[in-house]
Amino acid sequence: MAYPRNVSIADAIKSYYQLPRTHRVHWSKARKDQVVRAVREKAMSFHEARERYLLSRDEFEQWEADYLASGGESTERMQDA
Repeated sequence: MAYPRNVSIADAIKSYYQLPRTHRVHWSKARKDQVVRAVREKAMSFHEARERYLLSRDEFEQWEADYLASGGESTERMQDA
């Protein structure tokens, strides 16, 4: 996917995964799921997500458990197909 020269890779990733710019947002389930998905697909590291969104390891692990419990992985595959 090509982007204009003035768009950084980080901005392109945030746009693709619809990630919030900072931690100062209402954390809906959909936003949490997008962060988990971006980390699981290696679009951003856990460390980067942790710094950007001020997450503890326990908090992220809870988001990830909720994501998987709601069928996050199987839902993704259906959308990508």
